Amino acid sequence: MNKDARFTFEGEDNLLIAMEKQNIDVHYHCREGFCGACRTKICKGKVEYVIDPLAFIDDDEVLVCCCIPVGDVELQTY
Repeated sequence: MNKDARFTFEGEDNLLIAMEKQNIDVHYHCREGFCGACRTKICKGKVEYVIDPLAFIDDDEVLVCCCIPVGDVELQTY
């Protein structure tokens, strides 16, 4: 994701779908929290998981394929 890229979440099923709809480049594979390919650093804010991820993530990471934002968030892709 471009450092200055901004997008809005408009009630999509997850952050990955919202990012794709707004042409934000993000890497992914399974779309269900298994592979961890969409692992993204969360710099600010909080997310809520709609599907419990099985892939390993650090405390400062989220899987955008299976979460939604709780308010404003700031993300940094790898």
